Amino acid sequence: MWTRAELKDRAKAVLRSNYWQALLVSIIIALVGGGNRGSGGSAGRDAGGISGNNPEIYQILIVIGIVFILFRIFVGYQLEVGGRKYFVKSAQGDINFNYVGFSFKNGYTNVLWTMLYKAILIFLWTLLLIIPGIVKSYAYRMVPYILADNPQIDYNRAIELSNQMTMGEKFNIFVLDLSFIGWYILGMLALIIGVIFVMPYEDAANAELYLVLRKKALDSGLCTYEELNLSSQDNYSF
Repeated sequence: MWTRAELKDRAKAVLRSNYWQALLVSIIIALVGGGNRGSGGSAGRDAGGISGNNPEIYQILIVIGIVFILFRIFVGYQLEVGGRKYFVKSAQGDINFNYVGFSFKNGYTNVLWTMLYKAILIFLWTLLLIIPGIVKSYAYRMVPYILADNPQIDYNRAIELSNQMTMGEKFNIFVLDLSFIGWYILGMLALIIGVIFVMPYEDAANAELYLVLRKKALDSGLCTYEELNLSSQDNYSF
């Protein structure tokens, strides 16, 4: 059984040796639209204040939106998965910034389609009702981490395994997310830019969470070492 305090303590211990590099990786993840830090809705509120007498502005916003979506799909997914790999490997003592770009050379197409499939599923569940969409976002939370271990894993299997890993853990993960709110509020008070410096802490803690859930899945036979491209030495001791 894991606790928030233990995950955070381990995350802080890792960041003592690589904080500034981890900060850069977290910024990359955030810029490409990854991570669990929501910023949805702001574009809609901004657009709402634009006069209908300026249709050109709407056209520009649509073009920008399309460009960002394409960037997110063809580049962002790869960088997000690579960023997750960086944090997971750092938690295991292997600190190497090159992990950020690893999926461009390893399983690019499969990573793209699996992450896109995940996004579509969450979108469809959200169309049904907001709450199911949120629940499924937690159910599929481990997909980029699973891809970080094995970028060639079947897309259905990645979704299934993430669902199994988070079974019975969603509320605990939700509370873990809530535990960072205080830090983000302090960051906003520090001229907003302080928010940036909290991101590596949250990303490192989420990597620790994945390692715990991965160990649980391996020990219970939900997956194998071979399926995740792991050796027995990669099992996590918590």
